Amino acid sequence: MNEKLVDQLYTLIRSASTDLPADVEGALREAEAKEPPGSTSGNTFGTILQNVRMAREAATPICQDTGAIVMYVYHPVGTDTIAFRKAVEAAAERATKEVLLRPNAVDPVTGKNSGNNIGINAPYISFKQWDKDEIQVKLMLKGGGSENVGAQYKLPDGGLGAGRDLQGVRKVVLDAVFKAQGMGCAPGVIGVGVGGDRATSFLLSKEQFFRKIGSTNPDPELDALENDLHQDLNKLGIGPMGFGGETTVLDVYVGTQHRHPATFYVAVSYMCWACRRKEMSLRNGEASYA
Repeated sequence: MNEKLVDQLYTLIRSASTDLPADVEGALREAEAKEPPGSTSGNTFGTILQNVRMAREAATPICQDTGAIVMYVYHPVGTDTIAFRKAVEAAAERATKEVLLRPNAVDPVTGKNSGNNIGINAPYISFKQWDKDEIQVKLMLKGGGSENVGAQYKLPDGGLGAGRDLQGVRKVVLDAVFKAQGMGCAPGVIGVGVGGDRATSFLLSKEQFFRKIGSTNPDPELDALENDLHQDLNKLGIGPMGFGGETTVLDVYVGTQHRHPATFYVAVSYMCWACRRKEMSLRNGEASYA
């Protein structure tokens, strides 16, 4: 076992669990400023931000649901991915023992919790080979409550009047967030995956969460769609935790991929305000974090 790598991965997990990214915290502060002083929505944001500060200062989890471990590993040719997975599992087990992670791996047949966040496809790790001489690790801790309000649509959708175009995508995203109300721990970050099949559309939607709040989509049409959705979703008035207010979503990200001519899937993934994501780069065995 590469103990140095285990320590580096443990540091990554600890940071994701206890330290909200600066761009997410900044978006929450901007949302708080939009609410009337003394309002329920304003006080809710105040409580959220106090929680963020206390978690960082005490190095304790931001939320009692520390989420499922979702990891993307970009690696050069020759990387031992079997050994890397074992290091991830060792880091996850250590973080669980130190109560930085809640045990969140349950066998669906027996109902038994593994107690260490390790099980079949847990942690979820996607290995992607690239031509760079460094390893990049992207980590997301995905909460169960926000996962439950994700949705998938098959266009055309007659009930929503949604056709096979970006306007149809817009309609189903509005529908998904409206149905979620405050149950996903709003304000949410919305990831949308357009195209692919049932499985890959959801995977694409989750990959969008690694974008930073306020980032621009390189595709002008998708960027316009994201901006329109951001404005329209915040007009729903759901607000933080469903208490009403100006901010229902912090941002919206849309990704696309080619599809089969007979299908048009749109997956909508919901990330709660505790958008826990961190990155680590490994070069010559040394780690840097972002």
